[in-house]
Order: sequence, then C-alpha cells, then structure tokens
Amino acid sequence: MDKKLGVYICTGCGIGDSLDIGKLSKVASLGYKLPVCKTHACLCADEGIEFIKNDCETESVTTTIICACSRRIHQDTFDFGNDRIVERVNLREHVVWSQPANHEDTQMMAEDYLRMGIVKAQKSQALDPYKPAEEISKVVLVVGGGVTGMTAAIEAAKADTQVVLVEKEASLGGFSARLYKHFPVNPSYNELQTPFHEAMIKEIEADTRIKVYTSVRIKKIAGGPGLFDVTLEQAGNPLQLRVGAIVLAAGFVPYDATKLAHLGFGKSPNVITSVQMEELAKNGRIIRPSDGKEAKNVAFIQCAGSRDPNHLPYCSTSCCMTSLKQAIYVREQNQDAAAYIFYKDMRTMGQHEDFYIRAQEDEGIFLTKGEVMGVKAIAGDNLAVTIENTLLGENIQVEADLVVLATGMVPTTGIEIVAEETAATDAAPCEQEQCSKETSAAPKDAIICSDILNLEYRQGPELPQLRYGFPDSHFICFPYETRRTGIYAAGCVRHPMDIGACMDDACGAALKAIQCIELTSQGKAVHPRVGDMSYPEFFMQRCTQCKRCTDECPFGAINEDEKFNPLPNPTRCRRCGTCMGACPERIISFKDYSIDIISSMMKAIDVPEEDEEKPRVLVFMCENDAVPALDMAGAKRLSLSPYVRVIPVRCLGSMHLVWITDALSKGIDGVLLIGCKHGDDYQCHFVKGSELANTRLSKVKETLDRLRLESERVKMVQLAINEYDLIPGIFSEFMETMEKVGPNPFKGF
Repeated sequence: MDKKLGVYICTGCGIGDSLDIGKLSKVASLGYKLPVCKTHACLCADEGIEFIKNDCETESVTTTIICACSRRIHQDTFDFGNDRIVERVNLREHVVWSQPANHEDTQMMAEDYLRMGIVKAQKSQALDPYKPAEEISKVVLVVGGGVTGMTAAIEAAKADTQVVLVEKEASLGGFSARLYKHFPVNPSYNELQTPFHEAMIKEIEADTRIKVYTSVRIKKIAGGPGLFDVTLEQAGNPLQLRVGAIVLAAGFVPYDATKLAHLGFGKSPNVITSVQMEELAKNGRIIRPSDGKEAKNVAFIQCAGSRDPNHLPYCSTSCCMTSLKQAIYVREQNQDAAAYIFYKDMRTMGQHEDFYIRAQEDEGIFLTKGEVMGVKAIAGDNLAVTIENTLLGENIQVEADLVVLATGMVPTTGIEIVAEETAATDAAPCEQEQCSKETSAAPKDAIICSDILNLEYRQGPELPQLRYGFPDSHFICFPYETRRTGIYAAGCVRHPMDIGACMDDACGAALKAIQCIELTSQGKAVHPRVGDMSYPEFFMQRCTQCKRCTDECPFGAINEDEKFNPLPNPTRCRRCGTCMGACPERIISFKDYSIDIISSMMKAIDVPEEDEEKPRVLVFMCENDAVPALDMAGAKRLSLSPYVRVIPVRCLGSMHLVWITDALSKGIDGVLLIGCKHGDDYQCHFVKGSELANTRLSKVKETLDRLRLESERVKMVQLAINEYDLIPGIFSEFMETMEKVGPNPFKGF
C-alpha cells in the first residue's frame, strides 16, 4: 500500500495553551517533509473527525497521526477502518498535563514524541487479519458434567451456540448427584434446597443444540481456538470432533482424609468426612458407622486439612456452609440431637450470612471458635474432641458419638501436585512449615498432573498451573482465561467456590468461549489485546532452531515441526510479543510492532549535547498497567521529570536487549523498564512477560561491560495500575542516579 502520512494536532485540553503549535508543526512539515500537517481545536468532536475523514478522501491520506490525548481514549472515535493506519501521540497526559506550560523542556518533549510517532507510522504496515484456510468451528466443548459444566452448556446454548458436553462418568450430575440437599442459592437464603441437577439434565436432554457424551475420555486435543481437533474415546471407540473453544469444568475431589489421622480419621469408624455425611443423610438416617445407632451428638470440625501449611494452605470456601447445612440435617432428624461446630473462622459470604443466622438461632446447634487439638476414642465407641484457644478463653472437651471432618477441595487438575506437596512435608516432619513453603514456591510447570485434556502442545499436555494445582490466569482482570488460549476454566477447578458461585462462573466462562470464537473468526486477538489483528511473522531463513520462542511463549502458541523449526499457531497467539523479545536472531516481528520500529523510534529522540545539561532517559512502559498509571499521573497533574521519554510496549516480555544497546549507543543516559508486578498471583497481563524481562535483564551487565558503561544505567521497576502516584518518585530517583553516574560518554557519536 502506498502510504501518505497526515499529522493532525489537537489544540484543545490545554495543548494549544502550553505548546508552540507552529514550531511543533514544523517538525512534521519541515523535519519529515510531510505534505499534510494540520491543527484543530477538538479532534475528537464530530467536526474534528469529519476534518480528518475529508483529508483521507481529498488528500488521499492513508496513515493518520493523531497528536492529542492518550491512545487509550477515543479508540473507536479514531478508527477509520482496517485499511487505515492510525498512530496516536499523547501530548495531553504525557506532556502538557505533567509539565510546565510554554517551557523549553516541555516543547522538546512534545517534539520528541511527535518524531517517534511519525517514525512508527512510517515503519508500520496495515494489518491483515489472520484467516486460516479451514473453516472456524463455532462449537463449544464443555469438559465436565457437573453443575458447572451443565450450566455452561445450557447458557451457551441459550446464546444459540452448538455445544458438546463430555463427562467421564456414566451419567451427568457430578458432585451434586451425591448431595442430600444444597444450602440455599436463592432467596430467602435460609432454607435448604433440593439438588437441581436432575432438572438441569432434563433441560439438556431437551435442547437439540447440546450433544452429550458420557463415559468418555479425551485422548487428544490438537490445534487452537476455532480449530481444536478433539479425539474422544467411548467404550474403546474413537470419536473425532472439531470445536472452536473449550470450557474446563472438571470440578474437584475432596482432600484425602487418610492424611488427617490426628483428627481420628482411620482410627475410629465414627470419624467421617462431610462427603460421607451427605451419603448418610441421602440414605435416610444419620447413623454411627460402628454400630448403626442414630447419631445424637455430632461434632463438626472445620478446616480439616484446609488453611493448614501441612495440607491445603488455602480456604476451600464452602466448608463452613456445608457444616451448617449438615448440622441442620442432624436437628431435623431429631430435635433432641445436638450439633457442635468448631471453627477457625466462620466464613459465610454474601447472602449466606442469612443461613448462618438461622443456624445460630437453633438452640441445638453450638458454635465455637477454637483449634481442635485432637480426637480420641473413648468408651462406648464415643469420641472426645479437645479444643484449645476458644472464645471462652479456656480449653474444652466435648463428647460426641459422631465426628464429621469438613475436608477441603482439591482441583482435579492438581491432585498429583497436592500429593507431591504433602509427601514433601511428610518426608521432613520436623520442618513441615518450611518445607511446605518451599514446595509451594517451586516452578508451577514442573509437575504435569491429571489426565484430562491431553493437549498436543510442546509445553505439556495439561494446563499450566498456579500453586496447589489451580490453572493459572491473571485472575483479577481475566478470571476465566488459562494460559491456553480458547480454554476457559470454570467452577471449583479454577478455585474453591460454592455451587451458586460455580453457576455464575460457568456463565462467565461460556460467554468468554463464545467471544473467543467470534474474535478468532474475525482474525482478532482475545484478552488482553482484544481486537488486535496483528500476529507474529517469522523470517525463517535466519532461524537457528534455538527454541527460545517455543520455550518462552507463555501461551504455548508455538510448537515445532519435524526439523525443530518454530511452528506458530496464530489462533493461540495473544500478540504479547514475548517471542519477539526472546529471539536472538530477531526473525520475529509484527507489522505494527517490531525490533526495527522500536529502535527507530528511540533513534528519533533528539539527545542534547553534554554541555547542555539536559540528560535523556528512555522508559519502556508496559501498556497494560504502567502506561495507564502514567496516564492517571498526568490526569492528576502530577509533575514528572522533563528528561524522560516513554515508549509503550505490549509487554515487558517483548523487550529485546538490543533496544538497550541501541539506546545507550545513541547517547541515552539511562534506560528504565516499568512493567506489571509478577509472582505467584501473576499480575502480569501476559502472565510471564514481566518475569521474563527481569530474567533477561540480569544478562544486560554483559552488554554494559562491553560498552564500558555503569550497570546503574539500566533498571527495572514493577508497578501496579493503581500506583500512579509513585511514578514521579520513580522518575526522580532514577534521574538522581543518572546525575551520580554522569552523562553517557556516547553522546555526540
């Protein structure tokens, strides 16, 4: 496409009052000899948009450079179609709102940002959405036939989507089918409810948009979003499916109570789990397993294996409500019976508080906070439960004829991880707490567990996991997404939750699966760069088969062919650019984001001579948290260093070390990297990007030593989106460091 650039400078929002617009315009018209450079009082208004569109038609402008506000604002307003390149230069938040008006340094900053914007627009190409040769499937595969999976299937079908629901057991229902009653999920929130899985099964059977396979296993899943090829096995026979997206609703298993011998399990038949209690209630009578007599004094022990560094360190969410529910079972069976609930903390979220109040008002239900120190058998098959640190300020002992352990939830994806973690603690009982912490901090991808999805991904057959085996994601912003694009976790496999939350979760995951299919069919990316039509291109002639791109891609978007060349799968790609930052040969690029584009932008910065005493610091800021935080700092009119120049990057994972070399070689005094916080909770929007950048940065000392430069000239900072108020201090502190180490000796070369 023949490109004709047009620069449009907005003078509203204080821009015209703070800058010499005529001088700024000359940067484009004289410096870069652009034929179209115009100003307008309000580009985002209807008149401003028509002003630009008119030039697109009459002046044949194909590439528009908007010099106005943040590119995060008015994205739809400045969308002139897929065949038009639009580059945004932020003169408002990043310049005039954070710098003194009509100052020499403010003008220099604005001119630098305009130069960078022009260079990027010159180097960028119009985007062509990726369209595979094969037809995109609009079918959603739901894995798991419990309440979560059935809800996902029903809700997806209501959106007029074809659904395939697979269940490894012979019938649908999952854990709900084992329950006597549900605690309430509907108003008035204080009455037990009959399990509703049977009604859901009937609804599914009546819906022609839902195809159900029971007694099946997934043997293999290949491909990516829109093009998943699924091989099922049913009664020894293979079944082939093509689906567009997947909802993983494989549920949980109760924690292994045989590990809770200190609470009497396995030592007395009258110590049972909450699951076994449900089975007793469903069979009609709550009896003691030892002699079949009716249980009249039942003790419930909360957090049995949960919130315990030697077992499950996390809260399993629904255990408190389950015990309250089962205490009511006991009271409804016999009004003379007593139920004792011993808890660390009573956690009944939201409307469940109403149910808690009902239990509190029952004179036969006794609740106390305390630590259960032991359960031992006494005469007559009874049990003595010893509790310390109670609210009464004294230790107590209660005699019961049945003890129920509220065991926690283990996701089906994490069974082997939990087994390995607890085995590690069992192996070193004298250092149990320390051992548990070390195990939970181990690499999450090191243990491949379960046998659920069997993905044909180079990085492993199952979903990468956070600690304790839950599929990982950026759970704050993108709660359903896993690190396998197009596969969405829902329900207790994602994190412990009650049945009402599972149903809500299923709706969300189903909608995300549908959204993924629709975006993929348009050649667009999903979260977090929703709608992005770029994708990585590989110049294979220079590939050395080093495998860096395949190893470091957080989303498994790159496999390998038989010759060990990278084999990209564009529908899996989330356009973060991590592969680009990883490639030592620089063979990976996007049409609007590449090593060359960013290097050219930094080379467009005007670096003053040393005697002018105007240092320059280049800041690479992640567009997901850091750039929005910078926008907010500007909107709050926080004063920022005038010597800083910011280049937004898709993710710090796309950061290539050659950019640092180029910047320092040009005479830039220092390079600051600001990205998302990373760690076990994965605040990084691309999961691993910030962490990978930190790892790569550890190797930059070699580059600095080669250039005979101080290591203090390069620094990385982690920043959350709500920490905008820290940015002035971050910039100022780094500028103080630059003052100490002195000017870059490469200035002027």
